[in-house]
Order: sequence, then C-alpha cells, then structure tokens
Amino acid sequence: MHGRVKLKSTAQQEEEKRKEREKKLKIYVTARDAVFAKRKNGMLDDEALLLTQQLLSSNPDVATLWNYRREILLHLETIREEVDVQKMYEDELSFLESCLKVNPKSYGSWHHRGWVSARLPRPDWTRELGLCDRCLSLDDRNFHCWDYRRMVVKMSGVPVDQELQFTDRLIGSNFSNYSSWHYRSTLLPLLHPESPEPPSPCHQTHHSPPTSPQSHSHRVCEEQLLKEYELVQNAFFTDPNDQSAWFYYRWLLGRAEREEMISCVFVSREEERVAVAFSRPVNVSSSGLMLVLDGQPQRVEWRSVHPSFKHSPVCICELPPGTISDITNEHNLTVHWTEKHTHRDCALYTGETIRSCVDSLLGRSELSVEKTSVLQSELQSCNQLLELEPQNKWCLLTIILLMRALDPLGYERETLSHFQTLKEVDPMRGAYYGDLCSKFMIENTILKMEYAEVRVFSLSDKNLTTLCHLDQLLLVTHINLSSNQLLRLPPQFAMLQCLEVLEADNNAIENLEGLYHLPKLEDVSLKNNKLSRLSDLQPLASCPKLTRLDLRRNPVTQLVNIESELAELLPSVTDLLL
Repeated sequence: MHGRVKLKSTAQQEEEKRKEREKKLKIYVTARDAVFAKRKNGMLDDEALLLTQQLLSSNPDVATLWNYRREILLHLETIREEVDVQKMYEDELSFLESCLKVNPKSYGSWHHRGWVSARLPRPDWTRELGLCDRCLSLDDRNFHCWDYRRMVVKMSGVPVDQELQFTDRLIGSNFSNYSSWHYRSTLLPLLHPESPEPPSPCHQTHHSPPTSPQSHSHRVCEEQLLKEYELVQNAFFTDPNDQSAWFYYRWLLGRAEREEMISCVFVSREEERVAVAFSRPVNVSSSGLMLVLDGQPQRVEWRSVHPSFKHSPVCICELPPGTISDITNEHNLTVHWTEKHTHRDCALYTGETIRSCVDSLLGRSELSVEKTSVLQSELQSCNQLLELEPQNKWCLLTIILLMRALDPLGYERETLSHFQTLKEVDPMRGAYYGDLCSKFMIENTILKMEYAEVRVFSLSDKNLTTLCHLDQLLLVTHINLSSNQLLRLPPQFAMLQCLEVLEADNNAIENLEGLYHLPKLEDVSLKNNKLSRLSDLQPLASCPKLTRLDLRRNPVTQLVNIESELAELLPSVTDLLL
C-alpha cells in the first residue's frame, strides 16, 4: 500500500465542497451587506465601486448592484476632469468584458455597457463593434448582443449597406442564423424600399399629414425581392428542415399592411342606430369618432359591441328617439375618424329602413402582373422541393400561403389537401393547422358572399375549430355554422349587428358569450351542443327580438324546472324547443 495516493471518499469530497461553498457565501454576504450599508448612507466613493466590482465579478446579474454602481459613476463624473472620466469609463468597459465572460447573456451587463458607452466623452464604436463580432462568433443567437449591436450601429452611423453585408457574411457561414435573417428584414426596407403606389379612388376622403420615413409600409422593391428569393431558396434547398430561412421567406411573401380606414357604415331607422366597422380595432374612448347628421354634429355615445372590449373593430351608437325614424325623410350621415384624418359618408334615402356603405371585405387588392409572375415562380420552386421532401411541413405551409396570395378560391381544394397532410406529418401542431384552415375557409366564404352580393353566410360541415373575421360580417342576416367543431361563440360574435337567424347545430358549444345584445336576432338553433347550465344561456336575455330557440339534445334540457326557468329568463321566446 506504500507509495499510493490515498483517494478521498465521495462523502469527504462533498463535505469539503460544502465547506468551500459556505466560505465563499460568507464572504459574498459580508461584501453585499457592506455595499447595501454604504448605499443606505449615501456613500458614493471608490471603495463602494471596488466592492460592487468584486460582487458583480462573481455574479453579474444583480440589478441593484448595477444601479448603485451607476449612481457612484454619475457622482464621480461630476468631480473629475474629462480625461479622468474617459479613463474611468474605459476601465468600466474592460470590467464589463470580464462580466460577459462569466455570463455572455447577462441582462445587467449588456444594459450597463449600453449606458456606459452612451456616457463616454469619446466612445470607440469600432471597438464595440469588434466586441459584438467576437460575441456573435461564439453564439450567433445571443439576442442581448444583437440588441447592443443595433444601438452601436445607430449611435455610430454605420451605413445600412455595410450592415447588410454583415448579415450576408453571417448567413453565408450559417443558414440557421435566425437573428441574421431577422436583422436583414429590418435593413432591406431602408435600403431598397418599395416605390409608393398612387392612391386608388374610394368612397371616403383622407386628409393625412405628410408621412415620415417610419410611416411607410415595410415593403421591399421587386428587383431586390427577386435576389432575396434566390438567397433564401439556396438556404431551404440546402436544409429544408431548418425553420430560420422559412420564416424569412414568409416575411418576404407577406402582403402590405391594410390601409387604416372606415370599411363600413350601417344605419338602421328602426333601432335609430349607427354601426361603424374599421380596418383595425380602435380605442372607443380615444379614437376621436364624430357623427355628423345633415350637416349637424351629433352628441352621441360611441361604445364597443361587447363590454369586454376596450378596443374593437366595430363601434355603435344610438341616436335620440325620432332623429331618423320617419321613413319619408332623407338623411346624410358622415362618420369622422379624426385620429386617422379620414371620414365616410352614407346617405339614407326616402323609403329606406336601412342603409350600408361598405368597401371590399378583407381589403384584398389585385396583384400586378409582375407580382403574380413572381409568386407563381415561387410556387413552382416550392412544389419542386415538395417532390423531394413530401413531408416537409415548412414547404407545405409556404405552398398554402402562396396559393392564398395567388388565388384563394381557385386553390381551395389543394389547400385543404395540404392542411390534411400537415396534420399527419406534424400532429403536435394539429390544433394550430385546424385553426389556420378555419381562418382560410372563413375568408373564402366571405369572398364568395361578396361576389354573390348576398347577406347569407354558410359554413356548415367544414370542420371549423375557431371563428375569425367576424367584424367582416356586420351586415350578415343569416349564418349557418352547423356540424363543425366549435366550442364557443366568442365575444367577437357580437359584431354581427344585423344577424336575424343563427344555426349552430351539432357542434360542442359550451359558451354563448358572443350572443350579446344582437338587436335583430330572432331565431337561434343550437341542437346537439354541450350547454349544461342555465347561466350558459344568460347572454340570450340581452337579445330583445328573440322569439324562437331550439335547445334539443343539450344537457341543460335535463335540469329540473328548466322550461319555467327559461320562460322567466327569456320572456320574448314564444317557440321554445327542448
């Protein structure tokens, strides 16, 4: 046994480690308490700076210590010469580099470095860019470093084209660098902006102030788009399963944001009500809505269609009794949206009980010949890749989006087939694909309804899992949602202010929250759903014209005294089917 090193037992090693940790913790706690005592006493000296440095060197993620350190530096800045301040902050940057070696993703260290760099009398931005390059070479997805780098670029005035070349270099070395793709998407609109298109004539007037560069749509000119398509195709043909390039590709294919406008005005003599639909949700209390009737501003109270909405794409107001109820009178209404310097006119002619003034639903615009050609070429490329990778979910989803952009109705059958394949190859996201498919089917039905110029909306037996675009259905009088997979009628359903008949049989509906104060609703059929409590039916009590209600094959019908309870809750219903 002589001459051999005696090995310590595991228990001995653990005990020594425990004692070492306790020793370090005791030193750390003592230094921390000393720092807090100094701060409490308002001491902003070099000793406090040294103590915080010792603590942050071992744990750079204590925000309170960084705050105290900034207080000390600000004080020292007032009592030192500029050359000393420069040296002090340069030393601080060196100290921060050591902290970033401890934790390259330390929130506190990166934030403090940005603060120090901004206070340096003579900052060395080249050095900071070099630091960012080194950090990103170690971890190209360090979003703290990316944020700091954007600040450095902004402060130092690095040209946009130089930054674009920087993304070229990073993407070229790693197609999976999502941060580089994203950064590229922020640079391209600045370097290669799309030429503004002349405004198209419409039924409303805009008086917009001059636009700033920031207010332009984030679109890229076609010539550059073609180059980007080639770059991103190289990426996803190289690694079809990497999501970074696919996300960037979807951004390239994205359509311009819809113009902010009043998309519809509906006027009813009977209810003496005005309903207004917007291209986006508005804050009812601060959007600056004003109603002018026959040249006279009206004192009306605008509200959203449901009390749970602070922002709503549909707003309504009631006029004083007798204002427009006389059918022999003609009225001209104007709704002003002062926040966006736009308004819409609507005339209610003699003999009319209702009037609507509406733009194109969904706000789709015609594609130019050039854009159509580009999208068709991209669709062909993706179809070629799909032949090689028939179960690639990113390729399938992109093909669906390209088909939607080109011809949503013409490609409807292929779209449904691809969604079915997606659910099979990526079952974990089956619910997402179901919701997205529901969204597209609803959009298609809205387009068909618009082309046929009808107010009847039918989407029965379409496997719908969710409802969307309900603000586009303001004028619908009859809706059929039977034989789907719906679990609820959401609050947005209250936007259907003209709805008279609702069919929603054979779903799994448990919640009727959206059937709130629908002024024209008369007939509701909810056969074979999962309504189980009397309180589930409470929203129907707010619909004043409801006369027919079919609740057959719902659990609620088995409750004791349900018929008398419903008679008390819904006195207007004369035809109740249980």
